[in-house]
Amino acid sequence: MDIASAKLIGAGLATIALIGAGVGIGTIFGNYISGALRNPGAAQGQFTNLMVGFALCEFTGLLGVVMAFILLYT
Repeated sequence: MDIASAKLIGAGLATIALIGAGVGIGTIFGNYISGALRNPGAAQGQFTNLMVGFALCEFTGLLGVVMAFILLYT
């Protein structure tokens, strides 16, 4: 296998992290909205947890993209 093709395969595999990030973000926001509709008074108290979960999922996706760029351009 050529080095260039191995780099492309590795970068493609690194971007699989974006799938997990998308599923995680959708799950977090969907569950927050579901909980907020059931108990609107507790929604404000859970907003911080929502933002922390979103940030962690987004970081996972960005880490995958950065890893793909590192594999492609180094």
